[in-house]
Order: sequence, then structure tokens, then C-alpha cells
Amino acid sequence: MTTADDRPPAFPRGINLHGDDPQAMRRQLRAYFTSTFDRYESLFETLACDAAYYEHAIPLRHPLIFYFGHTATFFVNKLLLTHLIDERLDPRIESVFAVGVDEMSWDDLNEERYDWPSVAEVKAYRGKVRAMVTRLIDEAPLSLPIDWNHPWWAIVMGIEHERIHLETSSVLIRQHKLAYVKPHPHWRPCTEAGAAPDNSLVKIPAGSIVLGKDKSSPRYGWDNEYGRHEADVAAFQASRLLVSNQEFLAFVEAGGYSHPGYWEDEGKEWLDFTHAEHPSFWVPASNGWRLRLMTEEIPMPWNWPVETNYHEAKAFCRWKAASSGQPVRLPTEDEWQRLLDHAGQREVADRADHANLQLTHFASSCPVDRFAHGDFFDLTGNVWQWTETPIYPFEGFDVHPIYDDFTTPTFDGRHNLMKGGSWISCGNEAEPESRYAFRRHFFQHAGFRYVVSKELKHVPGSHYETDKLLSEYAEFHYGDSYFDVPNFPKALVDLAIGALGDTPRRKALDLGCASGRATFELARHFDLVTGIDFSARFIGQGVALARGESLRYTLVDEGELVQYKSRSLADLDLQDTAGKVEFFQGDACNLKPQFTDYDFIMAANLIDRLYQPARFLESVHERLNLGGMLMIASPYTWLTEHTPRADWLGGFKKDGENFGTLDGLKAVLGAHFEPVGEPCDVPFVIRETRHKFQHTLSEATFWKRVR
Repeated sequence: MTTADDRPPAFPRGINLHGDDPQAMRRQLRAYFTSTFDRYESLFETLACDAAYYEHAIPLRHPLIFYFGHTATFFVNKLLLTHLIDERLDPRIESVFAVGVDEMSWDDLNEERYDWPSVAEVKAYRGKVRAMVTRLIDEAPLSLPIDWNHPWWAIVMGIEHERIHLETSSVLIRQHKLAYVKPHPHWRPCTEAGAAPDNSLVKIPAGSIVLGKDKSSPRYGWDNEYGRHEADVAAFQASRLLVSNQEFLAFVEAGGYSHPGYWEDEGKEWLDFTHAEHPSFWVPASNGWRLRLMTEEIPMPWNWPVETNYHEAKAFCRWKAASSGQPVRLPTEDEWQRLLDHAGQREVADRADHANLQLTHFASSCPVDRFAHGDFFDLTGNVWQWTETPIYPFEGFDVHPIYDDFTTPTFDGRHNLMKGGSWISCGNEAEPESRYAFRRHFFQHAGFRYVVSKELKHVPGSHYETDKLLSEYAEFHYGDSYFDVPNFPKALVDLAIGALGDTPRRKALDLGCASGRATFELARHFDLVTGIDFSARFIGQGVALARGESLRYTLVDEGELVQYKSRSLADLDLQDTAGKVEFFQGDACNLKPQFTDYDFIMAANLIDRLYQPARFLESVHERLNLGGMLMIASPYTWLTEHTPRADWLGGFKKDGENFGTLDGLKAVLGAHFEPVGEPCDVPFVIRETRHKFQHTLSEATFWKRVR
């Protein structure tokens, strides 16, 4: 029997970030933070032994020790960027746990590269982060409201980020070996089960929707929620209930997993790889089907929603269309929003008793007819609902400057939106405006409902990159030359090769590689070249080219007029270099330990964009072989928005005399390097529009490691 002491405390939902009482806001945020931090740690108490932290639950994700530490290091990394703190707590832990959520090409899942800390070390580190964040909430200067541009946005971002991982980590625990998990009083599943009710269709009249937040919203949002999207939605029918385990059983028994006509090409590839014959969480047993929950297996609750990936949901709809003669498919994001409006359920996330949501009721799904929402059940909550819509940006989309890769890597046509949230979705996840997308073969606590409609609108979007900064850098690295100024990354590499002479050319590091042109150019001369940049958005361009794809982008001519451009490695005679490059996301001031033993390191237009350039320079020799060469190129444009004034290397008066950046470089690098040759200026031009260009000189210097 569960007692009052066994039950977890009530879990706060979202916070109104506006208001005029700073002390009340501090109390709310403190409760929001500590309750999230506590509940996250209690989730990992379901692991039965330390070995469960280190063995992979699935091969496409890190072991759970990574996620235990990752959410804590996220606070440190983001608070540094907003200058709410100015020192790291543990650089080693913060480098190991920095990046690694989705299957990104720069997300290094090679376990040989990782020396994971012990569970006790990570627990102790989390304690330090807890103390630091609570101290900030209690003592840091606070003005209201907290909005997109407010430094405290990073605190709320960290809390919401941990709530996302509360859910994704619970899925990994559910995919772990049963021997590695154990029941926990804070994570008790539903015990109601029985036969499923019959599903039926509900008619939805045509209507219109308007989606998108603006930055004056009092609630936290991720970047993809902002902007504006309007659409007219044609009439359609939708299933009253989520598809239950019992309804899905008919598809399994009809041989749906072995019928190629029900599966799209991507789904067939997944089937060929996994040899799946039934949903992942179904367990065949001698006495009938069982269902794997987070910490146990139970007899199959046929009236709970089935949980599938997108491919399985899509195949079920094709099977049902073939057997019923109706155009059955998954809903689009617009249609799901239309369902919400039709049923008058847009505020359901704030009503604790109205949905299996926000960890209010169970640590599992529950019967599909438990929570009524107008003519429907479970429009929100119970399980996420797959849609036909690959995620795309709304008009006016903008990335947040301290988390530029939250959404942009998913704008690839391979990540589909899920709507409505699950039993564990809380905070921003539980809001109707949220837009979370996963790869179509991934598993979450996700199922689906189906619609009947002949109309399927394609989502807005473009095959071409339209982000202004990314397009400008694509052109800067791979596009045309202007005013007879040679391509800058290539010019730097040509200069470097001349300076290197006959020194070894095994490994090179292009640090601050941006879109990656110099990485490929260096690969003409080195056996292996590593490109590292802080921005996943820039890395994505180099990764795409290395995969053999063309880089397509738009360039602004004037106003709304653009031109379309395309470049491939073959266009630049670089196709033979693709096999010799690798790209990673990383922080130059806190690189992971495996990036060592280089013969040459290039840091182009980097040092005056670092938050602690001296720290980088003081440790860069550790990455370079003795006798190796370091190249630094920079226009020395020191700005406090990138580097605190106290951390500038030069560009100020010292002891009454001018102290330039070159003076600073000599002072810091002198401990391990000797300068080679004389500094020289390398020009570059960045095209903004057809009539506006930036023309800049970057000073290039070479330094040989001698100690």
C-alpha cells in the first residue's frame, strides 16, 4: 500500500515569468528547480546497481551515466554564456557530459573515447550544481519580467532541459535490462487494465488555426515555438481514442510487420535492421503477451494505448486504409491543433485532474477511455501522438543565442513532430504550443491516433538553407570570391602549408572551423583533419558535404529578393578529402581530452570570440606534438559581448603604453612556443547583400611548440 510518505511531492507545472515581485519569483523558481532536480535524481534511483549506469540501454544513445551528469553540466555551460557565473565547477566533467542527445554526426558515441566518472563523483558534482543554482536564485540580481533576452532565461532553460531528459531517460530505463532496474515508490504505474473499448470516428469541420508565440509571452518556450503559422484545415474525421494495444493487435496478427506494402522505404530499412515483429515494449510469453514498463513487466493491459515509433504507426494506418477502404493516415500538426480547438481543450495542461500528464497520476500509461476531452479522450497526456509533420521553422523563427542547436539540427526532414505529451511530460513539454520532434525510428512514450482525410498538405519549408547567417557563411566558405579577394579559409591553408615546410603532416586540428572549408583544404595535405566548432549549426554544413550532399542556400540580393546557390565538394575539387575529415561540436576553452597529438592546429578568427582566450592559449600546447605548429589568425575585434573586458588579450593601455593582441599572444604563448616568421594580414570579404559586403583583415601568426 502506498502511504502519504511514499508518494512524491506535488510537481510544479510551468511558471508565469512575468510579475512585479522579485522575491515571489525567486521562491517560485527555487521550488521549480529543486523539485525538478529531486525528481530527476529519484528517477535514477530505479537503477538497481552501478553497472546499470554504464551499460548501454540501446546502442544509439550514451549509457545512463551520461544523462545523469549531462543535465547538471548544462546549467554550468549556459550560465557561463549569460555571465551569471564566470568559473566552471569541474572542467573535466563538464567536457565529458557536454553534448550527446540525438544521433548527430558530430555526437561521438565511441565509448573508447570516454573515461566516465564514477556514480559517486557525478552525484557529488550534481550537489555542487544544486548549491550553485539555488545560490544564484536566492542572491543574484533579478529584474522582472524574465524574458527571452534576460540572463535568468538560462536558469529556466536548464530546468526545462532537465524535464525533457526526465522523460527521455525514463525511456532508456524502460529499454534497459530488467535485472538493472527496480521498483520505486515515486514511480508506481497504473494498475487499471481490461478489455479495450471499440474505437470510432468523430467528424471535425473545416477551420483555421494560428500558431506561434511571441517573445512577450509570460511562459518559457523553446526557439521552435516562436514566430507565426496560419493555416486553413479542411474537414476530416479523427479517432475518438488513441489506438489501444488491443486495436493494434489486429495489425500484428494480420502479419502487418511482414507485409512490405504497409511500410515506406525508411520503415523497411528499420525493419531489416531490427527484425521487429511486434511493438518494442511488447514481450511474448508462454501465457500470452506482457508489457514492459519502466521497472517491471505486467500482463498486457489491452485497454492502454499502444506505444510505437513513427514507422509502426504509419504502417498500421496503411493497413487500416487497405482493410477499410478509407484514406486513413496519421494527423498533421495542424490537424492535431484543430482537434484541440474543436474540443475546447487548449488549457488542459493547467488542469491537474484532467489528463494523464505532468506526473499527476501514474508512472505509466493508463486506459484509453479514462480521461475525456470533449468528444475525444487523451487529446493530451497518456502517450505522445505521432504526426505526419516533419518539424520546420515558423515564419520569424530565430535561434536563442545560448542554445543555437536545440532545434536547427532537426530541420532535416527526418524528425517528425509528436504532440500532446505523455504521463511524464511536464512543464513546457505539457503545453499545447510545444513542438518536440524525434527521429522516426526512435521510441518515446509515444503512440498515435488516426484520421480519415484525402487531403495531406505538405509542411512549409525550403530545400534551401534560408537562415541569413548560415547562408552568408556557406558563401564565405564555399561560394564566389568578391573584389578579387581570394577565398579566406583556402588562403589561410595555403599560407600554413608554406610555413610548415617539411614538418610531419599526420593530424591537423581546425579549431573554430565554422562551416568547414579549411578542414577540407587541410585534408589535401594531412592524413586526418578534425574540425571543431562551438556551433552545431555551422558544423552541419561540413557534415553534409562530407556525406556527399550538396550545400544549398539562398543569398539575399535586396529586400525579399534572393538567389539560390548550390555547392558540393566536387565543385571545389575537394571530393577526395571527405574520408579524411571528422567534425565535432566543442568548446575551445574546454576541449574533451581525446583531441590531442596534432602536428598542426589552426585557430582562425577564434580568439577574439572566446570567453576565456588566455585559458585556451595556456593549454593549447597539450593538444600539439612537440615541434608542431600553431596558426592564429584574427582581426582582434574585442567585444564584451563575447569576451569580458578583463579577459581581453590586448587592445588596451598597459602601464601607460599601448598593449596590442600580438603582445598578449607573446606573453601567454612564450611559455611553450616560439614565433615563426613575421605576422601578415590576410583579407576576407563576407557578402551580406548584393550591394553590402564586409571587408576585414585578419592577422596571421605562426608559433612552434618548443617546450
